Amino acid sequence: MAFRKTSIQQDSPNLFSEEMLSETQLLPDLSEDSLQVSDREDAFIFMSFGSGSSGNCSYVGDADGGFLVDAGVDLVNVEKGLKDKGLSMNKVRGVILTHDHGDHVRYIYTFLRNYRHLLVYCTPKMLNGILRRHSISRRIKDYHRAIYKEFEFNIGNFTITPFEVSHDGTDNCGFFIVHGTSTMAIATDMGCITERAEYYMSRVNFLMIESNYDHTMLVEGAYHDHLKARIIADIGHLDNKVSAEFVTRIWRPELSHVFLCHLSHDNNRPEIAYLTYKKTLTERFPSIKIGDGRQEHLSDLQLVVLPRYDVTPVYYLKAKEV
Repeated sequence: MAFRKTSIQQDSPNLFSEEMLSETQLLPDLSEDSLQVSDREDAFIFMSFGSGSSGNCSYVGDADGGFLVDAGVDLVNVEKGLKDKGLSMNKVRGVILTHDHGDHVRYIYTFLRNYRHLLVYCTPKMLNGILRRHSISRRIKDYHRAIYKEFEFNIGNFTITPFEVSHDGTDNCGFFIVHGTSTMAIATDMGCITERAEYYMSRVNFLMIESNYDHTMLVEGAYHDHLKARIIADIGHLDNKVSAEFVTRIWRPELSHVFLCHLSHDNNRPEIAYLTYKKTLTERFPSIKIGDGRQEHLSDLQLVVLPRYDVTPVYYLKAKEV
């Protein structure tokens, strides 16, 4: 059974006062040293170059190299973001795509044209959707490697399984990623959490999940009714509260990091998403210690809101020994 939006179909009161929101400082200038683990050789490396309707792209890797998830951020920003962290596009082996909307695929051919060693991994249906929706060179087919939902494929030291997510793109995918004893799931755009998505997301150590909008802000905002309906639909986007309730339901000590992605510019704020999660989790687990990405050893769960435009620090992730 899908984890649907039954809890948000009616207007809900504001959860937080303006004083609480103004006192919450998110997305600080983090010291990279505070995020690094002592042994990086077998760490799961993650960073984001942008997350939201303006463009999405993130990096998953290890000491030997890695891959990008989506190509909705300009190549110059991705190159600079990697270089500033001591990483290189030459060690990026490919790009896996979640779906065919422009904020996820806009620069894919630019990536491929400038780095001929790259491959693009997506389902055949998704590739057809990209070519149908966008003015992208058909030469993208020369770089395409077909993947299929529920079938594993490998990039470097990573084993990746695509799974179905509920969105209004073409053949939308989330990804379950295994590296050694560590696991991560990425699900950027979805209107509800389907049974298969829950199956994969409930098994991970690190989770990147959509927390797109605050229901009250959306309902009371300036969007036309048809756009509000599209966002709220089960093939639209995920509300903060539903996203938080889902993570609270599946949380266990092995889940050490949750990255909130694809926040709406008009219908959300980082502090609202963070506080919604914190409130929901602490109501269910009163003693849980929640961090914001720093001082990992002091927290049970690191809750990181990915910025819309900025490059994040590099997160060196390893599964907890529980």
